[in-house]
Amino acid sequence: MTAITPPSGADVATLDAMFAQMAVATARHADELSGLTDREKVLLRLTADVCAQALGHPFELHLRTGLKQGVTTADIRALLRLISYDSGYHTASAAFDRLAELETTLGLPHPDTGELPAELLTSGPDAPPTPLPDPVRTTLAQLDPHFLDYFDLQSRMRTPTGPGTLTVRERAFATMSIDIHYQTLGDTFRIHTQRALGAGATIDNVRDVLRFNAQIGATRVWQAWKAFHVHAAEAGWDLG
Repeated sequence: MTAITPPSGADVATLDAMFAQMAVATARHADELSGLTDREKVLLRLTADVCAQALGHPFELHLRTGLKQGVTTADIRALLRLISYDSGYHTASAAFDRLAELETTLGLPHPDTGELPAELLTSGPDAPPTPLPDPVRTTLAQLDPHFLDYFDLQSRMRTPTGPGTLTVRERAFATMSIDIHYQTLGDTFRIHTQRALGAGATIDNVRDVLRFNAQIGATRVWQAWKAFHVHAAEAGWDLG
């Protein structure tokens, strides 16, 4: 096993002891949730780091936690490729740069990454079919045909049968978290929540995604809860 070097940067307790207490209590409260796996919790924290560009101590801490729990840097790379769709390629690029730096610092192997088939990189009328659901494509076409073509391309490059190591449930939870962070709580939040439910997640699992994300911003999650209940009423989700 590769020896892991001590964390870089100052320990939070040395910066402000009271804040460190607050942070530990908050993380403990979130980690007590039983509806998410330890792996999913790591992926959600890293997703929040990328969205906020908190790529210093928080990203390193969450990476180290993930390594201890069996999450690999290949898994994290798959996460970054997935969320670049919604977080933006510029934020994902910065996270890839930080990840590569930490791989070197921690003495971790740099995973080999395959390439997508060329046909998945094409766009326009001759491109392969997209996995986007027809109702979503109809909505996007009404907004702008070029934007629809962009979504088709992005979805094609992220087909669940393509490169990557994340489950559909993990992918759905990550994209739900992006919606919470960026407050895109309309159509996309509903679609991503429905995708999680379709992948076998229960309503309580979905609730735990919202509960867990309170640590990235309680007021943002407050708004997400309101949107969740509206979507549930409209979609007929059984809230128990």
